[in-house]
Amino acid sequence: MAHTPNDSTNPWLALRHLTPARIALGRTGTSLPTHAQLDFQFAHAQARDAVHLPFDHASLSAQLSERGRDSLLLHSAAADRHSYLQRPDLGRKLHDTSAQILRDYTHANPGGVDVAVVVADGLSALAVHRHTLPFLARMEEHIASDGWSMSPVVLVEQGRVAVADEIGELLGAKMVVMLIGERPGLSSPDSLGLYFTYAPKAGLTDAYRNCISNVRLEGLSYGMAAHRLAYLMREACRRQLSGVNLKDEAQVQTVETDTPRQNFLLSDQ
Repeated sequence: MAHTPNDSTNPWLALRHLTPARIALGRTGTSLPTHAQLDFQFAHAQARDAVHLPFDHASLSAQLSERGRDSLLLHSAAADRHSYLQRPDLGRKLHDTSAQILRDYTHANPGGVDVAVVVADGLSALAVHRHTLPFLARMEEHIASDGWSMSPVVLVEQGRVAVADEIGELLGAKMVVMLIGERPGLSSPDSLGLYFTYAPKAGLTDAYRNCISNVRLEGLSYGMAAHRLAYLMREACRRQLSGVNLKDEAQVQTVETDTPRQNFLLSDQ
């Protein structure tokens, strides 16, 4: 007898309310039901579209300007999307022209900054379009409360994570924060990733960066992501490091209690 998702004997059904994961899909003979197969194909198409969606930097720059934020548009060494996907190394460094733009900017604005903010399309420009502005609003609250200076928002076409370190170095920044579209999943085509580096410079490996992932409405909230990032930035300034030696031990409020709790991964219990 073929089981369907509505079969009350299926013990997985209750879990479907707790996760977007593809569980308790049922079956028709030895195959998936038609609706489950079509849903999978739709999710796969959304993920592919997110990867190839062009970065609408002009719209983002205009919205930043409306909020009183200056921006700079740069390009990685990857000339186009095909090059970006085939040659990850090109997305990790700036095009020579863009590097010179930053040198000229730094020459005209000497002294460096505390925080350089970089936004790159990554593997999901959709994530950047949807989440950059609301997240920046929350992040800027923490930056202002700590009295840190902030660079113009640097927009990078065809950029990967490591390009932020080169940008931070050229800007003379104490810290750099990269907002980038993460690789789409079959239930999350618009997930935004945050990468933080203290004392950035070209050539650093992932061991020198901290990552906060899955920033989106269905994942980690803007407020919680900004809270965790602010903790990392303060600790990085105090300890003068980032990466594997800097753990997220931020105290957070929970729904069940007003008492702050530590990151459960670091709990003694």
